[in-house]
Amino acid sequence: MIISAIAFALMSTFVKYLSDFHVYQIVFFRSIGTLCFTLPLLIFRKVPLFGNQKKWLIVRGVFGVISLTCFFQSLHYLPLGTAVSLRYIAPIFAAVFAFIFLKEKIKPIQWLLFLIAFVGVLIIKGFGVELNYIGLVFVLFSALFLGLIFVVIRKLGATEHPLVIINYFMVMAFVFGGLMSIPYWRTPTIIELFLFLSIGILGYIGQLYMTKAFQVQETNIIAPIKYLEVVITILIGAFWFNEVYNLWTLLGIFLILFGLIYNIRLKQSEPK
Repeated sequence: MIISAIAFALMSTFVKYLSDFHVYQIVFFRSIGTLCFTLPLLIFRKVPLFGNQKKWLIVRGVFGVISLTCFFQSLHYLPLGTAVSLRYIAPIFAAVFAFIFLKEKIKPIQWLLFLIAFVGVLIIKGFGVELNYIGLVFVLFSALFLGLIFVVIRKLGATEHPLVIINYFMVMAFVFGGLMSIPYWRTPTIIELFLFLSIGILGYIGQLYMTKAFQVQETNIIAPIKYLEVVITILIGAFWFNEVYNLWTLLGIFLILFGLIYNIRLKQSEPK
């Protein structure tokens, strides 16, 4: 999940660079970069393309396209750090959905830790900062469907190969992004094309390791680690873009890490 968080943070950074392009075109290229890996690997490893639980694979794909499109669209309206921070209230949604639909147990102390981490995200985005409400709606919808994705992947469990799960998602994104981007198409330069392909590659790495993580561990343990992407994105901003973060931001980072690490230690201390 840590590898996944790093890959997704870099992907979000490149998407921000390409925000002049229409969101459907970004989704389209995002899918191409990943399909270049998934399809050859599925064929080489002789993994059945259509999987076993086709209904849930389709549901996961649809939720993925909605979440991805909404997130990329939010980057047109919100700063990168704010958008990433807000999107990763998704683990809270995931924990609630897992509690309701999968009957996974969550202790009261874990709810408190989720709340602490969420408060950290709020502090990072900045109290009193005026946000674009269109971007806010897009990123909240993205977070909601991302939370649902976590639960669907957990429900799929080990019955599906991770590449099959990712491939369903990317094929749907390819068809949706390709068709929807036709009226808005703009030919990228060589550098822009490189960034587009990098988005797909990083997305593949992030998706693969996120899927593996949720297949082997409970949602309420793995989901909070997604908060690391917020921290990584802030570090990228500081060292790559020379952005300056105040004490409120540092406090937010501390609360996120505290909620994350304490939750993991709590689960590890439970008797097997």
